[in-house]
Amino acid sequence: MLMKINFYKRFLIILISSSYLSSENILEIYNEALENDPTYKSAEYSYLADKEIVVQGRAALLPSITLSGSTNWNEYYQNDILQQEYNSFSKSARVTQPLFRLDTWFNFKRSKSLTNAAEADFAYEQQSLLLRTAELYFGVLRAIDNLNAAISEEKAIKKQLDQAQQRYEVGLSAITGVQEAQLAYDLSKASRINAEGILYSSKEALNALIGREIFSLNELGDDLNISPPYPNSKEEWVELALKNNYQLKASQLRKDAAKNNARNAASNHLPKIDIVGSGSESETNQFNYEGFEINGQGIPVPAVTGRRNYAIQMSVPIFQGGAVSSRRKQAYSQYNQADENTLFTERRVIQEVRSQFSNVVTLVANVTAQKQAVISATSALEATQVGYKVGTRNIVDLLQAEKNLYSAEKNLANAKYDYILANLRLALAAGTISPSDIVDINNLLK
Repeated sequence: MLMKINFYKRFLIILISSSYLSSENILEIYNEALENDPTYKSAEYSYLADKEIVVQGRAALLPSITLSGSTNWNEYYQNDILQQEYNSFSKSARVTQPLFRLDTWFNFKRSKSLTNAAEADFAYEQQSLLLRTAELYFGVLRAIDNLNAAISEEKAIKKQLDQAQQRYEVGLSAITGVQEAQLAYDLSKASRINAEGILYSSKEALNALIGREIFSLNELGDDLNISPPYPNSKEEWVELALKNNYQLKASQLRKDAAKNNARNAASNHLPKIDIVGSGSESETNQFNYEGFEINGQGIPVPAVTGRRNYAIQMSVPIFQGGAVSSRRKQAYSQYNQADENTLFTERRVIQEVRSQFSNVVTLVANVTAQKQAVISATSALEATQVGYKVGTRNIVDLLQAEKNLYSAEKNLANAKYDYILANLRLALAAGTISPSDIVDINNLLK
């Protein structure tokens, strides 16, 4: 998995280095998110920690070797007179090889499932980062478009307000026209201020993702190809999700881990057999003042002893106060819980896939409809402007026509962003989203 991550990083860096744009694109943002997003980095370290579970589980099946040693100095006094003194050295070794331990074996299988589940969790975080990056990136672009539309609307309405004031001053219109224009202008001003606040919040959310301030982003081009999802079958997408969704895989693996944990608990009723080998050696250097002396000093009298022991040890639990049976019942209840969690995850994934598939299909039709709405709103505004000049339409009609056009343009831009994000959400639910999707989106930017 980490090799795959590093490949992605190198791949993205190469692509980025080939482009020298002043504005930042989504590929650059994603590359920085891989390095700086705290949520993603936390998931990475969690995965690295959980990788060690299987190592620890395997260790219990392998021989264990223990070495120990000690040294002691001893003095014997009688009536405060040193009678005897000696030092001793000892060393020992013990080797234990599990021979029959079903609990350890099932615990090892449990650890493998937990490590694989952690890998699946991290894979999902990789995929989720792709979607989060796109959501935040297009969130900023969406806010910019909405702000630009609000500014344009405010300017246009201000122009109409000035014209209405002039027409009123020369007696060509009533004061109500000025009042209507003033109301529309005040509302457009409030809308612009609100759009500025949304843009600020959107930028801060993207800044938090990469850990620095962004200034300019590449915009979405006009050549966005709108097409139904492929494959164009809801059930085929469901099948993809059941095979590839990493959240579902992680849940299934945790179910396997819970099953092996239950087997582990049940096997604690069985005997445990180990092969044990041990050896020890000790040496005592005794200084006896009643024995031989050299230059008035006692000479050491060494004594070396050794021991070797080889055994097959067996232990059988007879009565543990009901603890073994209780842990077995607890483990099987936890397995049943994991089974239900897996079923819930499967149903949720299916629901999400079907919902996002329908959402993409709806947005395909919506983008088409919004394009036509912009065309219709443009034509309606042009006709209203002509009618206003000749007196057949009033200021209210003109203001509404302008509002309709800006609203249609804003809705079209939002529909395009929604379409892109809905495709990514569908791919995430199906477990098929990859960095190539970010590359494809990046190619749509200008």
